[in-house]
Order: sequence, then structure tokens, then C-alpha cells
Amino acid sequence: MRYAYAITGALLLGGATATIALNPGQAQTAQNEPGAIQVAAPRAGAPMSFADMVAKLQPAVVNISTKQTIVQKQQVNPFAGTPFGDLFGGLNGGGQGGAPVKREGASLGSGFLISPDGYVVTNNHVISPGAQGATVDSISVTLSNNKEYAAKVIGKDQDSDLALLKIDATDLPFVKFGDSSKARVGDWVVAIGEPFGLGGTVTAGIISSINRVTGAGGAYDRFIQTDASINQGNSGGPMFDMNGNVIGINSQIFSQSGGNIGIGFAIPAATAQPIIQTFMKGGKIERGYIGVQLQPGTIDDGVAAAYGIPKNQGELIAGVTEGGPSAKAGVKAGDVVIKVNGQAVTPQQTLSYLVSNVAPGSTARLDILRNGKPVIANVTVATRPSNEALQALTGGDDQGFGGDDDNSDDGPSVAAPAAGGLLGMSVQPLTPGIARAVGVDATTQGVVISSVDNGSDAFGKLKRGDVILSVNATPVKTAADVDRLVQAAKAAGRPQVLLQVKRGRGNAAFLPVKIKS
Repeated sequence: MRYAYAITGALLLGGATATIALNPGQAQTAQNEPGAIQVAAPRAGAPMSFADMVAKLQPAVVNISTKQTIVQKQQVNPFAGTPFGDLFGGLNGGGQGGAPVKREGASLGSGFLISPDGYVVTNNHVISPGAQGATVDSISVTLSNNKEYAAKVIGKDQDSDLALLKIDATDLPFVKFGDSSKARVGDWVVAIGEPFGLGGTVTAGIISSINRVTGAGGAYDRFIQTDASINQGNSGGPMFDMNGNVIGINSQIFSQSGGNIGIGFAIPAATAQPIIQTFMKGGKIERGYIGVQLQPGTIDDGVAAAYGIPKNQGELIAGVTEGGPSAKAGVKAGDVVIKVNGQAVTPQQTLSYLVSNVAPGSTARLDILRNGKPVIANVTVATRPSNEALQALTGGDDQGFGGDDDNSDDGPSVAAPAAGGLLGMSVQPLTPGIARAVGVDATTQGVVISSVDNGSDAFGKLKRGDVILSVNATPVKTAADVDRLVQAAKAAGRPQVLLQVKRGRGNAAFLPVKIKS
């Protein structure tokens, strides 16, 4: 109906314009002639000015600064011991690395008072070391009246990027959290902070999106997106609705330049408030953990075609931590998790998000597709370890496929029997000797790629020396195993297969490869 009315209005206006043009007694006027334009009064909730609201709120917004010590190793002088060594005296001449050099560092951000006795909310990254080898020596909070206070950390959490500070003061101005669940796309919001170290700065805009997923994963990958200007130094500052309630904590921006381009993100108050309350009670933040490594991204075209499942439904398990909760429940690499406790796994509701929000000690029912068949796994959820402990468990983030995708001759120099022809590659059994040659553990079982046809889909994805562990989640040990599984997939009408591949010491990854017609 709106579209129809728009057409009707255009026709009526067009007729009126024609009448004016044909009537010499009436002169046309400019579209912006004084008095021709009347600005409609704003409707309720959209004030002509934010000044009165800002005057009340701004005193509760603070500047947060840190002093840091950064310890750096001295650069080794490559000319040490040569006639040119003295020309580069600023470099260490010992050749083995000299005494570390200390220098001072600092960081600036924003925050806001939530109580009259000095509790301050901000982002964790605002008060964290800003460089490798740095330590935070002190944290200062400066009020809008320029009074400065030393702050102590009551609680901080890297995953949610939240921190609670305390300053020793009373009768302070403060603000309260609002209900971010009632925020709607298009609502006005006001952001107050200290971008680039400038004094209190106010910007306004609208909510561009709610529950925005950035792809970072975890329990808190849900943000309010806004076009209100947010820049470096705004981090930790409040986002207000038109009633003056804090509905978000400005946290990050999307930008190629580092400056504002109208895409800013705030942690919703509904996410932040329970965490801050836990800090105030002296509690610790605990999240669910089931001990799996995920293939980056959700089910894309290639994986969907290989498994014969819908796109963007579920997530692929790339690995299972030995002895972890999922391993004990029978979850396997290559499984596709479709639901967690009945909630669908989607790009907007990721597996890590759903699992992280399951209480440790409870049971998570995973609906799984394994070789195209439904499987149920009941996993006893554990408490998520620290990020450092997780990296130790998984061997870091290196997937082993980070840009070294050429097909150079750095693999085993062995004769390769013809096999895997439907994929455009030749493979052979992986022996302990070949395993050592290609840099994988000697106990690894699979087949090693000896050559890749440069006209195949595998070319550019795989290379000589890569080890194929499974085809469509079925383990392989011989070239015949690969051929049999690829033939079966082709007979079932699948255009691709999903290969679990390991390259060197990196973690195994799943790669879809097209079957030759």
C-alpha cells in the first residue's frame, strides 16, 4: 500500500507542476525559497536538542588513563665484530642480545560511575597492557571537574571485555543501567567519552543493528551497532537511550583507517550488568566448555555440498580435545553440530555462543549429523579454562594453512601410485618415515599427497606433503580408501567431498574439494 500511495502522490504532484508551468499568471519559485520549507516538530522521544540530557549525564562519565612499563629486548647489531660495528652503536654489539630496555607507556579510555561511592565501569582492554612485555603500574580516573583519583581493579574479564574499578570518593554523580532488550533499530542514542584523549565529547546517532555478531565467537559476541561517532578513546564510555539510561558500553569500531566510519559497537547492558554485579559481589565469571576446536565459519557452500546438508546450519567440529567433555561423550572430528539443547546453531547463534552460556556442571544435548545420520551426544559441560590454558591444550591458533598454499616441491620425494584421480591428486600411505619428512607426528594415520593436478579444484587448496586424515569424516589409510569414499560420494550425487587435512605441526582442518566430472 505504501508503494501505491507513493506512485499516486507523484502523479498528483506531476499534474500540479504541469498546470503551474502552463499558466503564465503564476510564477515558479525556487524549491528552497525562504518560507517555503517548514520543519515539522519532532515527535515524542526525538528532542530538538540533547543539551539538557547531556548536562545531567556528562558529570558521571570519566577519563581513564594508565601508566605502563614496557620491557623490550635490544636489537642485535648484525655488524658486531666487523669494521662496521661502531657505525651502528645504537644497536647491541654483543651479538647475543643485551640487557632489556625499559620505557614508559600509557593508555587512555573512558568509563562511567555507577554508584556515588566510586565504582567505575570500563572496558578490560582500556586497563590492560598495551604491548607485549608491558605491565600496568597504575590506573587513574579523572572526573569531569578535573579531580583525579587512583583506581584499583575490582574485577576484569577478557572475554566480555569488561572491568570494574573503584576510587576512594563519596557523593559522586552516577548513572544507572537501562534495559537494552527494549532497544530497537532506528532508536536515537547518545555516546559520551574521551576520543583521542580530548575532554568529554558527545556524539549522537541511531541504533543500526541489535544482536550484531562480529565473528569473534564466545559467550558475548552480541553487540549494539550504532552510527554515532565512536573513536579511539571512546572505549568504555556509556551509550545512553533518550531516557538517559545506559543501554550499552562502547567497545570497538569497524574501520580500515582506525577512525570512525559510522560502524561502532557497544556491549549491551543486558550482557554487562550481570557481570558487573558479579564483580561487585567478589564473584568469578564462569562459562561453559565442551573441549572442541571449530572449523572457522559456519557451513559454507563447499561443506554443505560435501555433506549434503543445508548451508549456514550447524558448525563443523575440526578437532576434539583428548580426555575433554566432548571426547568422553563420543563427539568426533567431522561431526556437524546442528543444535545445542534444542537451539539451532546458525551464523547469528554460534556453537561457541550457545555452549559458553550453558552453566558448568550441567548437561548439553548436542544434535549432530555424522556421515549424514543424526546422532545425539549428551556432554557434561565443564568450566572454560583461561585463554592461555586453551592455547596450550589446542597447540595455539595455527591451522597450518595460513597462506602457504603454493604447490612447491617441499614434500616427500617418493614415487606416487595413481590414486585419488577423481580429486585431481595422487596419494599414498603415510609411513612413519614419510610422517617425519613432512613434519607430522609419527603416529599420525592417513595418506600423504604426492602430487596435485594444476587443473583441479584441489590445486591451490592442497599441496604435496599434506596429509589426508579422513574423507567425509571417514578415516583413510590407503589410496583405495580415498577412491572408494570419493566414488561413493559421487554415486550419491555429491559434487564435493570434505577432506580432513593436516599440514606439518598445525591443527587439522576440513577442506571441501570438488569431484571431477
